Amino acid sequence: MSIIINSSSRIAVQGAAGVEGQFHMSEMIKYGTKIVAGIDPAFQTDKVGDLDVPAYTTLKKAVEEHNADTSLIFVPAPFAYDAIMEALYCGIKKIIVITEGIPVNDMMKIKQYTKGSDVVIVGPNCPGLITPGECKAGILPGHIFKKGSIGVISRSGTLTYEIVQHLTEAGLGQSTCVGIGGDPVQGSTFVDILKQFNADDDTKAVVMLGEIGGVEEEKAADYIRDHFTKPVAAFIAGKSAPPGKTMGHAGAIISAGKGTAEAKISALKEAGVAVAVIPDDIADLIKSELNK
Repeated sequence: MSIIINSSSRIAVQGAAGVEGQFHMSEMIKYGTKIVAGIDPAFQTDKVGDLDVPAYTTLKKAVEEHNADTSLIFVPAPFAYDAIMEALYCGIKKIIVITEGIPVNDMMKIKQYTKGSDVVIVGPNCPGLITPGECKAGILPGHIFKKGSIGVISRSGTLTYEIVQHLTEAGLGQSTCVGIGGDPVQGSTFVDILKQFNADDDTKAVVMLGEIGGVEEEKAADYIRDHFTKPVAAFIAGKSAPPGKTMGHAGAIISAGKGTAEAKISALKEAGVAVAVIPDDIADLIKSELNK
């Protein structure tokens, strides 16, 4: 099993006319992902570039013609809100937003619109997600992932790649790896993804990669303590970051004494999570947790 995406997912790419979108579409197709359509108002052709993928100017037509059930968004930030809303209006239930720099107010409106629904939004400002051996939706380097039973949730793309490499080299394959993004307002939080992993019989343990800023890691610690039934190992980046400075991601800012690495690490440890001092420790920690 897996969460969110699998070999049956039928993905439409919004923003498919751009160089970045087409490059990553090609990489996803090579991985085995079912890309059923590319959408961009600029298209004046039936195919997306040199790819054997149908091109459309609207998502509605792609959904009607190819039964797309997942949208992957590469649309530039000023137009991303409209692209996400188009996907929602077309009945798409799984939306993965790679775009960086979407205004916070736009994401707040989207979160309010989808509140209480069964829509899953991953991102924005994220690398996407992957179910190894089945489906890659985003910009992740597929060759480092290995099919297995470790779920991964991360705010950082490059940190995900580093730790997944350690897991794979240690023989610890992954069920699904989800990059939730580093923006202040996320489509899916740690808790949202933890709930899905908790319900997935084939995910035996979870690796959680957080960073300074916000309180989502602390909320995750509360959920893990009270509800999560599987081993968790974590790493929190940003222990040396000075207060009041934005470090990397838009959401990685410490303010009013909240969002520090120390607070997150403390909350996770109190919830029974094994917290790594350095990323290299994660594989050994999760092995130890599985053997308890």
